[in-house]
Amino acid sequence: GVHTTLDLLMHLPHRYIDASSVTPLAQARVGDDVACVGTVASTGVLPTRKGLRIFHAVLRDNSGVLECAWPGQAFLDRTIKVGQILLVAGPIRFYHGRQMAPREMVILGEDGDDPGRVLPVYPATEGLSHKQVRAVIDAHLDALAPLVTDILPEGLAERFGLPAPADAVRMVHRPTSIAEAEAGRRRLAIDELLDLQLMLGRARHLARHGQRGTPFVVHRTLTTALRESLPWPLTGEQKQAVREIFDDMTQSDRMHRLLMGDVGTGKTVVALCAMLLAAENGYQAALMAPTELLAEQHYRTLVSLLAPLGMHPELLLGRLGAADKRAARARLASGETKLVVGTHALVQEGVEFERLGLVVIDEQHRFGVEQRSALMQKGEAPDVLLLTATPIPRSLALTRYGDLDMSVLKERPPGRGTIRTAVRTPEGRERVFEFVRRLAAEGGQAYIVLPVIEESERADLRAAETMATTLSAKWPDVTVGLVHGRVKPPAREKMMREFRDGTVSVLVATTVIEVGIDVPNATVMVIEHPERFGLAQLHQLRGRVGRGGKDSHCILLTNGRNVPDRLKAFAATNDGFEIAELDLAERSHGDLLGARQSGGTDFRVARFPEDTDILAEARALARGMLDRDPALEAREHQALRERAVTRYPRAEVLFRVG
Repeated sequence: GVHTTLDLLMHLPHRYIDASSVTPLAQARVGDDVACVGTVASTGVLPTRKGLRIFHAVLRDNSGVLECAWPGQAFLDRTIKVGQILLVAGPIRFYHGRQMAPREMVILGEDGDDPGRVLPVYPATEGLSHKQVRAVIDAHLDALAPLVTDILPEGLAERFGLPAPADAVRMVHRPTSIAEAEAGRRRLAIDELLDLQLMLGRARHLARHGQRGTPFVVHRTLTTALRESLPWPLTGEQKQAVREIFDDMTQSDRMHRLLMGDVGTGKTVVALCAMLLAAENGYQAALMAPTELLAEQHYRTLVSLLAPLGMHPELLLGRLGAADKRAARARLASGETKLVVGTHALVQEGVEFERLGLVVIDEQHRFGVEQRSALMQKGEAPDVLLLTATPIPRSLALTRYGDLDMSVLKERPPGRGTIRTAVRTPEGRERVFEFVRRLAAEGGQAYIVLPVIEESERADLRAAETMATTLSAKWPDVTVGLVHGRVKPPAREKMMREFRDGTVSVLVATTVIEVGIDVPNATVMVIEHPERFGLAQLHQLRGRVGRGGKDSHCILLTNGRNVPDRLKAFAATNDGFEIAELDLAERSHGDLLGARQSGGTDFRVARFPEDTDILAEARALARGMLDRDPALEAREHQALRERAVTRYPRAEVLFRVG
């Protein structure tokens, strides 16, 4: 929303049209998908025999004319007028001559306006169209631009060869070239990223120094016993992560670390090393997972890893009977239980720990901040280790998790089978399903995943239900199960357990299975309509197979004969971090006219991966400032502090605690 003059200046164009790069109207050929700019020469509404009313407009430029048609949008007659300058984009077809059916349309101005060579296109805001936003900004730009003062430390903008902020604002709103607009945007991005890093750095400082942590001592009793009992040695990255975690845990500051591991890289073993370090110091450790299925899975893993050490973890779930819960809570309160795995049942009233020293939170993004902090409040000031199986690019990691220290796992431990990915077109469909049927008949298991998106949810769920019914009828000797988001959680978890225990051979599912269920016997993943999934989501789904020692297959069944390049790129790599970069690039480079990124962060100005270099610089700068002046109280930091708090109102609390 736009509330202040600064908001108005920061309401940046989400794309630019370079008038020299749009297609002259006379050169738009049938079959092309083009962007054109022209003046409206005539308009009209034509009814069809079937009662549909079509709005028509003829556009004219120096090269000639082009007819545009909007079926079913007769109301445009009130918006589009003769004499307006229009930007249109869409496919050209032949219908009584060349005609465009515009996918996008923006009114740039009135005839006689000179929109300039580079046209800024603004996102409409509540109650204001692009045209109005552009007029308001243009009318006030000269008066407001000088109000943007430069409060960056000297030399930073110069190092990147970027302009002063007042010039940057003008360059963004009235550029003479696309390159000039980009230089202005990057200058404003420095301010935005520095403010964000100051806020995250302050949060990190408070998390680590707000309460004294427990300096643990590495006694090498339980931790060494665990390493010696493992069936294979830790990978180099696992050893590095354990070293980083132990370094944190032996300090008097609290640990606040994120362990980011690609699917199947052995995060649980690393987390268990940390839990045993707490235990060998006489403290308790808790692992919290977002669902009962995931908690049970972690519990089973810990039971098998701890058996050679003669230790047994506790499992605390919401569905336990009252007597079992009471007994488990009593063992936690007395300190008899050293290691516990659970869901948010761990943070409920009545759960007390004797000496909680470490909190491990799995798939931490699926918990609210309140649930995470509730568990952290259970001890004096327990160390905190967060786990995630969702690799994200470094640039996003620094913005989303900039308040945490980070350890990364990429290599898969030995003993895991390989996963082969193949893309199949409709011609290969029957062969794929025959392969699944044979696998199930021989005692194997497979997933068949279908997409569900909000716009077509009912039809998508019907497709999943139809698939399950059809396969059950076609394969009487195979047990087929079905899970989707509308199935109630208890029924969903029951079906997942039946699949895990092998009573169901083929599971037809929507994306509710993308995180964490571990079925070593499932070796085939068939994904229908893969073009409707994001790459990162496809990678998470692929990670459900290849959990055991056998080789696995992930088969993408496309709709059309032409396989998109993005799916070829996906099939060519199993590296989740590489896929995360591809996913980010895909989401940040929108449609034909370069719509604003739909990537996972709420930046007004910064864009990734383009601004990764600025981000690294902003992070180092923020850390340096906060090391010298943690609450930004010094005179030279006052303006920065005020701006960070204005831009990120949440930051105020962080700096008040100072």
